Amino acid sequence: MGVLYSLYDALVSINVPNDKARAVIDAMEQDALAQLVTRSEFSAEMRLVRQEMASKFELLSKDVEALKGSLHHVRDGLEQKMDKLQSQLTVKLGSVAIACAGVLFGLLKLTA
Repeated sequence: MGVLYSLYDALVSINVPNDKARAVIDAMEQDALAQLVTRSEFSAEMRLVRQEMASKFELLSKDVEALKGSLHHVRDGLEQKMDKLQSQLTVKLGSVAIACAGVLFGLLKLTA
């Protein structure tokens, strides 16, 4: 406010009529109040945006954790299936090896 009084005194000192100087000061004061209201509204909106972002981030974090759990479940299922396939492959290759050995021994008996 002191600045406004100083400005008023300066305007009067350069022969601006009192009513005109007062009109300038009133206009500046109203503009300053309007800017203050705008800034406070902006600050309130920013607070709301921050709260909304925090809420969305929390939801996103929960979704990511749920996704991690799902991926662990899928990985565990794949590991079990791979272990089962490995066992089946071992049995089949062992069967083929035994069959080949039998055929080989049979051929040796025939040739001997």
